[in-house]
Order: sequence, then C-alpha cells, then structure tokens
Amino acid sequence: MARVYEYDVFISYQRGGTVPAWVRTHFYPRLSELLDDELTHEVRVFFDENVQAGGKWPEQLRAALRRTKILVAVCSPKYFQNEWCLAEWHSMARREELVGMAARSLIYPVIYCDSRNFPTYAHERRMVDLKDFNQPSPQFQDSPAYLDFYREVRRMAGELGELVETAPEWRPDWPVSTPTADPP
Repeated sequence: MARVYEYDVFISYQRGGTVPAWVRTHFYPRLSELLDDELTHEVRVFFDENVQAGGKWPEQLRAALRRTKILVAVCSPKYFQNEWCLAEWHSMARREELVGMAARSLIYPVIYCDSRNFPTYAHERRMVDLKDFNQPSPQFQDSPAYLDFYREVRRMAGELGELVETAPEWRPDWPVSTPTADPP
C-alpha cells in the first residue's frame, strides 16, 4: 500500500440518473484541467470510471479514498440514499474529526439538483450550487451557459487548490468504510 497520497481529489457521485453522464462529460474533465492550473504538481483526480476492468471494486475504492486529500461530493437527493456515497462522505468526515479540522474541510460538496431534501449534516456545510449547469448532453458545451459553468469550475478549482495544498499529512490509519459488497 502507498505511504503517501496518490490523489488530490476523489469525485463522489451517485451512479444513477443523469449524474454520471454530467460528471463524465463536463465536470470531471473541466475540474481536472482547471485544478491542474492551480497546483505546482500534476493533478490526480480519482474518477471511478477510470478504474480498470477486472479490478476488485470495493478494495480499489477503499484504497483510492484512503490515499485522497479532498472529497468532491456531487450531491443529489439519491446521493444521500446511496450506501457507497454515504460511506465515502462519512469516511472523510471521520478524517476531519480525527485531525480536528473545524475551520477547513476535506469535503467539498457541490449541488447537482434538489438540495431541499439533503440531510441536516449536508446543509451544515457550504455547498457550491451547480444546479443551473446540470445538463449532461454534450451539446451543453456549445451553449452560452457553458461559459458560466466554466467560470464557476475555475473558481472552485482555486478553492480546491488551496484545500489540496493545506490537507493534513497522510496517515496509514485514515478511516475508510465501504458497504459490504454484494456477491457476484
């Protein structure tokens, strides 16, 4: 197992509805390139669609989360019903508690849709509202709204760059929970 961080950011999202297409088509590529502009080293973003086929899914997610500095949670109502998403969120929240991070956060939540149904603990955090940009189709890139999306992700990349640079030192005892995997 690696003794250092491998990833700067772990994108956590619910794998249903339009969220995966939006993350894959718009959010992940823009965040990766704009965050790379903010850091002195080459950015590493964990996005689960980059996991190689045949890998042991729970172990790979657990290892990636343990070796990631910041969790970017793409929040939707179903995100907070998904056991994998909750495990990722709560793993980072426990890490914050472990190192006493009251003022800084290791969880950077963005609102994909309908934040009124989020749990109280999510509403206690400042969230970046991307609801106006949750269009998963590739044609979104040709719309005037895409420029606003790009500017907002650039602003986010600046904030995330600061969080990445000030993340606590890596520890081998970072808590990581994952649900029990269903049998194949």
